[in-house]
Amino acid sequence: MKKTVGLIAIIMFLGIGAVSAMAKTQCTTIQSGQLVGSDGNPLVLGYDEWGYNYQAHMFNGGYCDAYRNAAWCQLYKDDNLIMKWNDTWLSNKDCDGDGLLDRHYGYPSYIGSGAWLTNHQSGTYEGENGETCKWEYFVKIVAVPEDAKLDKGIWYTADGKEIGPAIWGEFAIVQEIYNDPCAASHGIDYLSPVGPGLGKW
Repeated sequence: MKKTVGLIAIIMFLGIGAVSAMAKTQCTTIQSGQLVGSDGNPLVLGYDEWGYNYQAHMFNGGYCDAYRNAAWCQLYKDDNLIMKWNDTWLSNKDCDGDGLLDRHYGYPSYIGSGAWLTNHQSGTYEGENGETCKWEYFVKIVAVPEDAKLDKGIWYTADGKEIGPAIWGEFAIVQEIYNDPCAASHGIDYLSPVGPGLGKW
């Protein structure tokens, strides 16, 4: 595993606030106890047994715990993983009424939604001379804008600027950092020419 003036204005403001408040009351929150995760178990506030804190938009635990200790990832079970994401990647509410946390709410897909995710992985392995080697990997992943173009595995803006390598179909990598002194690896492996900022699209 080495690796988002004047009376009329006041009325409009109050009206928008009222509509917004109504919209919020129509959403189901984790606090209600009515929402379940992808595994069918009720969601809880704070960290669950696997390391997910859905309310805070983050995960902190073992790599395999992120996948409910799936058989395919046992090779990486000793690695650590911290994930952070925004509301359009995975909300902490259900506003579409399906009983699950919303993904890209208000958008037909992740494209154009402004969703983003960061992964920070770390672990150790035994080097060639029996030494303990520590490695760290960090990546920023963003949903591409609606007018983005995919060409030979790379996403580009409408005016032809490189966003980054495609991942999971609707996303691009905008930054990768890998540190492993035993492998003489240090620093940035990839940096998007349009910048590594989150929430750009």
